[in-house]
Amino acid sequence: MMNDEVMDNRKSRYIKEGERLDDLQIKGYGIIQTPGKFCFGMDAVLLSSFAKIKKQERALDLGTGTGILPILLEAKNEGEHYTGLEIQKESVDMARRSIEYNGLEDKVDVEAGDIRNASGLFGAASFQVVTVNPPYMIGKHGLKNENEALYIARHEVLCTLDDVLRESARLLTPKGRFYMVHRPFRLPEILAKMSAYRIEPKRMRLVHPYVDKEPNMVLVEGLRGGNPRMKVEPPLVVYEKDGRYTEELLRIYGMRQ
Repeated sequence: MMNDEVMDNRKSRYIKEGERLDDLQIKGYGIIQTPGKFCFGMDAVLLSSFAKIKKQERALDLGTGTGILPILLEAKNEGEHYTGLEIQKESVDMARRSIEYNGLEDKVDVEAGDIRNASGLFGAASFQVVTVNPPYMIGKHGLKNENEALYIARHEVLCTLDDVLRESARLLTPKGRFYMVHRPFRLPEILAKMSAYRIEPKRMRLVHPYVDKEPNMVLVEGLRGGNPRMKVEPPLVVYEKDGRYTEELLRIYGMRQ
């Protein structure tokens, strides 16, 4: 076990001023983040548990940010390799340092590039799995955040839902799987467009903040070239009435066995 001095020296090799290293509660992994600018949310953690990557499969995460999904997916699955694609250079730099910090260079990599040209970067039918936690807001819907990085992450500024689905359809092998977290208010559009791009919706789960509140997230799995038939899973509830996380949420976060 490393002593505190050795651990501090190790951290100093990877973390720049203004950044922090957060414990991911799994396999001793950490992730480098910038408070208020580049930080992952609950949606990424939920998607990492909803998605499944099998042995010998290669997975691509579109718009990976600081690399949270490839790192968590590697920790939770037995896939062959995990790649992230990110357009913001500062995020790419942090993601690569997190990968090196965790010793995952042979299993995880992050490439700089535009989602709109993802199939051109990697080639058609390059991955068995594609995951994405895309911008939820359409154009100017919602307040524009003065923080450009957050605004790009939350609004369809640099890519649209159509861009995500078009490129995912091209990137996936036949019968490859697509996993996405999004907002329920766009669910009719999501399901219609997935089918239009021949990524047939196969599994869906709604996420509710409280058992008596309407859902604020939806997890969707699609199959490239699949037949029409979708399973709706029981809802996931985040909080108990007293504000504590539910037991399922604690297990997802690695706080329960």
